Formats: sequence, structure tokens, C-alpha cells
Amino acid sequence: MKTQHHINLSLVALPLIALCAAPAHAEGVSAGSLIENTATATYDDGDGPRSVDSNTVVLAVDELLDVTITSLDPGPIGVVPGSTVLTFELTNTGNGPEAFELTANPAVGGNDFDTTVDDIAVDTNGNGVYDPGVDTILTGPATSPVLAEDENITVFVITTVPAGVADGDQSDVELTAEAVTGTGTPGTTFAGQGVNGVDAIVGLTGADDTALGSLIAGITTVDLTKAASVVDPFGGTSVVPGSTVTFTITANVSGSGSVDDLVITDAIPTDTTYVPGTLTLDSGALTDASGDDAGEASATDISVDLGTVSGGASHAVTFDVTID
Repeated sequence: MKTQHHINLSLVALPLIALCAAPAHAEGVSAGSLIENTATATYDDGDGPRSVDSNTVVLAVDELLDVTITSLDPGPIGVVPGSTVLTFELTNTGNGPEAFELTANPAVGGNDFDTTVDDIAVDTNGNGVYDPGVDTILTGPATSPVLAEDENITVFVITTVPAGVADGDQSDVELTAEAVTGTGTPGTTFAGQGVNGVDAIVGLTGADDTALGSLIAGITTVDLTKAASVVDPFGGTSVVPGSTVTFTITANVSGSGSVDDLVITDAIPTDTTYVPGTLTLDSGALTDASGDDAGEASATDISVDLGTVSGGASHAVTFDVTID
């Protein structure tokens, strides 16, 4: 009688490093991880069950080089001539540790003006705000720290807006990140340059990425005019002793930005006397005392603090004096 042999082939799941224990990453299994597998055959040769193992296949996961960079600014930043800061986020979307060279280009086609790039810095204290003397300035070539897979950092581009820009002028600055190991078309291989000597392979991003930061000039100016109206003791408009002069000072603020700490002051003219209680702002009465409201008046001068005023606004201050 023939002996029948029943053979059962099965894959035995040996430790699959990073597949079973590690969290999911942007590019999957971590570079340098080993994927190991052994097959087993079980059978009955008539003398009882038997099993035999295959050789173990070990695969080392290559490193994918990928990166993304995005602007963290909610929209174009309003600027005036002088220093300004653009904020970006750099993320290592590859599956292994990598550093990235950063290049800022202020001369983007279509710009109304070009800034000067002064520095590129990393947010050292993680507060999302550029702190001079605290955040690390990257020096030539500007290269990020080595970032773990999926790690991101905030990057600042510090620029100078030139004098002479007009209100509403716009400008873009490009920030490009390139993997230090190398860039290229997806699939480009750098043999042995990955983690633990595996190959480094360019991913779908080409191992580089570019983001735009935008600026818009908000040039705001203040135009100040002063007028006087006179009422004499006889009901006319003659300028004689005893006449009352009402001075009106108008501040017209123009532009798309705003001005801060706008204060209107005026000295009481010689040979006149301030009329107490006549100080107004936009027809609203102000007290003469300091600290009660925006106004302050004395025998020598008046002062009205308008604070922050946006472009397009106009405010009028009035007060009376009598001619001695």
C-alpha cells in the first residue's frame, strides 16, 4: 500500500522589526529596520509528523529621502521699510534621520520689490516667535539640525524691506529645503549612504521642497492740518483783545497699515490764555486733567493721545484760547 504524505507549508511570523512595535511614519517602516521571515513545512512520512525550516530571509529597509516645507504665516505679512520675519515649518517626511540645507530666495518673479535676506534661524525655544540672541542662526551653508523621521522644526527667514516701497506693494520670498544626502528624481539611489549602511533613495518629493512667504507693504502716513476761527467781543471775527480763537487740528491717516502711539500736542500761543474745559476729540469733550481720558490741557499746552490709528481714519482736536 502506498504511503500518503500530507505536506502543510506555512509562514511563521518571526519578529518583524518596526512593523509590529513601532508607530506608523510618513514613509512607513524606519530605515535600517530588518524584516526577517522563515518558512516551515510540516508533513507526515508514515513514521509521525515532521517539520523542516527554510533559510531565514533578512531584508534591510532602505532610507527614503523626503521633505516638506510650509509657510506658517496666515497670509501676507504687513511690513514697512526695515527688518521683518517670515515663519516656516520644515518636516522630515522620510523614514530616517536627515539634515536639510536651506536657501532663501528673495528675487521671485512678479515681486513689486525684493527684500534682502539677512539670516535663516531655527526656533530654539519652540515658542514660534523669532527671539534675537536666543534662536540659533544657521551659518553657511544654512543647514538644519538632523531631524528624526516625522520630526518638524520652525524656521525663520529674517529679511530687510528696502526704503521707498509704496503702499500695497507685494513681495514673495522662497525658502527651499534640500536633503543633505542628496536630491534628484524619485528613485535616485545613493548607495550605502542611509542608516546603518543601507541605500538612501530619493522619495516622491525629490528630497527637496519649496514654500513661499509673502509680504505686503502697509505704508501709512499722517497729515496734520490746523485751522483757526475767531469770535470777537462784538459778535464779529476781528482779532482783538478779548476775542476767542478756536483751534482745530485734524489728523488724516492714509495707507493700508496703521500707526501706533499717535499723539497730538500744541502749545498755547503767547499772548493768549487757554479756556479751561474746551478741549475736545471728534466733538467729544475731554477733561483737562491727566489720566482721565485721552486729553490733557494746561496753561502752557494741550495733548491728545489717539493711540493706534488705522489708515483711512481722520480725527479732529479742538480747544479755545482768548487773546490777552
